[in-house]
Amino acid sequence: MRVAVVGHVEWVEFARVERVPTPGEIVQAGEWWSEPAGGGGVASVQLARLAGGCTLFTALGRDRLGERAREELTRLGVAVEAARHEEPQRRGFTFIDRGGERTITILGEKHIARGSDPLPWESLGEADAVYFVSGDAEALRAARAARVLVATARVLPTIAASGVELDALVRSGSDRSERYEPGDLAPEPRLVVATSAGRGGSWRTAGGGSGSYEAAPLPGPRVDAYGAGDSFAAGLTYALGEGLRLEEALGLAAGCGAEALTRAGAHGRS
Repeated sequence: MRVAVVGHVEWVEFARVERVPTPGEIVQAGEWWSEPAGGGGVASVQLARLAGGCTLFTALGRDRLGERAREELTRLGVAVEAARHEEPQRRGFTFIDRGGERTITILGEKHIARGSDPLPWESLGEADAVYFVSGDAEALRAARAARVLVATARVLPTIAASGVELDALVRSGSDRSERYEPGDLAPEPRLVVATSAGRGGSWRTAGGGSGSYEAAPLPGPRVDAYGAGDSFAAGLTYALGEGLRLEEALGLAAGCGAEALTRAGAHGRS
């Protein structure tokens, strides 16, 4: 199965602490590490695990961190197609508290792949499924050549500008920045899925169908929440590309989100 992601990458430093410091407080991290993350980084590795490989269309800084991001993602099974920007690689810092919640600070502007970038956009027409995390409208129109196209509601203005029909739109039911109502996009996505963290979520189709799905049980202790949402969306992308029934697709996606909660950082430390 051929899968791809169009999305951004951040080089993220993680620090595990008892609690996020209050103003003026100093806390000691019990462990710390860094890795390529961000929505595109998380989703492409998740899809590579499911499909045996994944291509990521992205943009990276023309510096050592940008090169490290490419090297690490390649090691994790991702074929990286990247435009290189003169600006330094976008970075992030994430606290992971004792409850496994993540608190994120981003440093720098988001690097996105644009349809005008000299990347092999035509190859997306051979993909069975693509997950769109970020990019411009031209990049999204290129992604629409895939048999199945899923996108995050974090980029609603880009989706609206592109005029494409999505097979699925994934949004957080609790994040105001991802609020979506029928009529916000034309044409309407064929499927809209709203996640509700550990409570499962809901879905509705452009044809008027609706329902809910259950959260998947955690396959181990909860470690941290970083990347759970994009892991869910990547799982849904894979499942729809495989032609699974909606109930089965949502179950697989929920399982990917649950598994993400049990691994450290973006990909699980090895």
